[in-house]
Amino acid sequence: MLCMTFNLRFENDRDGENAWVYRRDLVLNVINRYKPALLGTQEGTRRQLLYLQDRLPQYHMHVPFRTWDETCQYPTLYFLPQLFSLKEGEEFWLSSTPSIHRSKDWESAFPRMMSCALLEDLSNRRSVWVAVTHLDHMSAKARLEQGRMIARWVRGKGGAAIVMGDFNDAPCSSVHCALIGRQTGLKDTWMELGRQENDKSMTHHDFHGIPEKCRMDWILVTRDFEVLDAMIVRDNEKGRFPSDHFPYAARLQWVPERMLSSDE
Repeated sequence: MLCMTFNLRFENDRDGENAWVYRRDLVLNVINRYKPALLGTQEGTRRQLLYLQDRLPQYHMHVPFRTWDETCQYPTLYFLPQLFSLKEGEEFWLSSTPSIHRSKDWESAFPRMMSCALLEDLSNRRSVWVAVTHLDHMSAKARLEQGRMIARWVRGKGGAAIVMGDFNDAPCSSVHCALIGRQTGLKDTWMELGRQENDKSMTHHDFHGIPEKCRMDWILVTRDFEVLDAMIVRDNEKGRFPSDHFPYAARLQWVPERMLSSDE
């Protein structure tokens, strides 16, 4: 299965020639070209997400009990219903009061959220929790606490999990350490393949296509999955990019259950 995390860049009129109206079909082109089974988007406003939903009828847009707010940027999961069935889902804010709409803590510049679904793979009837999130871009303290909150969620669920999103931090950060390892059982798909961390692995580019900042867009998985491949998607059309982030994709394969049992 191919998983893709894709920061859409929110609908911002100040983006000029990179405004959403000029990019939205490029976003659709990337999704239709790669056909991810699981797609996690970040920064999408209600209008952006509904635009994608209307033009991607093959996908189910998962928005469990969502309070729509025109001021919000929502992490959102899309999945192919011919491959997965939805068993349950939830959304919560990454704060000390997760059920309160737009709540934020720990000096977070903006309210941050996680959206997740328990999906059943129709090919083998195995279940996996899939989560999409976006951590704060300003406060290191907020990112760490938000990361710890996600780690507790993963531990509490147990079993197979995929966590993807824009973590606004580097792979050497305390946020990454909080999410990866024995406490959660999560592994970084890029690192799992032994890929290098360098300027070519950075996933932010500010619309000009030159990688910068760090590899901040991650797909993390439990040991239930073997990582077959991973790629930073640099598709563009005549120098115009679909977003200010490169989408990041990982191809996964279920580890046979008998092998998981033998490791215990």
